[in-house]
Amino acid sequence: MTTQKSFKRRVRARMAKTGESYTAARRHLLPEQEPAAPDSATSTTSSTDTARRAVHINNDESIRRNTGRGWAEWFALLDEWGARDRSHTEIARWIGEQHNVSGWWAQSITVGYEQERGLRQPGQQCDGYFAANASKTIAAPLAVAYAAIADAGQRGQWLGDTLTPHGKSRENKVFRAVLDGEPGKVEFLFTAKGEAKTQVAVSHTKLTDADTAAKLKQRWRERLAELKAALEG
Repeated sequence: MTTQKSFKRRVRARMAKTGESYTAARRHLLPEQEPAAPDSATSTTSSTDTARRAVHINNDESIRRNTGRGWAEWFALLDEWGARDRSHTEIARWIGEQHNVSGWWAQSITVGYEQERGLRQPGQQCDGYFAANASKTIAAPLAVAYAAIADAGQRGQWLGDTLTPHGKSRENKVFRAVLDGEPGKVEFLFTAKGEAKTQVAVSHTKLTDADTAAKLKQRWRERLAELKAALEG
């Protein structure tokens, strides 16, 4: 369990740094594995994981080679089935079970269909929310970087906003909070890059619209730059 949680933190940190989807970031870190197709026991988890990523819609040749149909064929088939009135989980399960498509591709087709039919905006999660992610590698030990965010006194020297701890945090690993005056939840993830270097990744989730997510993404980039300057200055 600890190893799995550590791996997920690495994937999230890479997502925040590169802007990759969860799947793409995961593939770079563990290329030989692929998420399993959703079923009755795992469909909720699969949908949540996919919701956290902006799934890349592959080109028509790629989707045809890996699923047996191109985008136009999938869209027509899903329309005929009545996918417009189905949930994300129902669509992905139907594609996987009825058409023998692996989990990752079933999720990709589902997201592609939802975006094409106006059921989901780019970057929108299955639950309807959006997220803002940012990261920065800082020349400071892990414990120092964590303290600069978790300690209210130190935080006030660079943040310029008020963070209120919220949820369970773990020293030198994750700090959870809410940002006063803004919706959603904030999670900082810390990854040691050596004895004197730390990657800090922030994920601001449960945002109500794409504009708010874009605004907060830029805001967190600026705040992390302030943190870097404060710790390295």
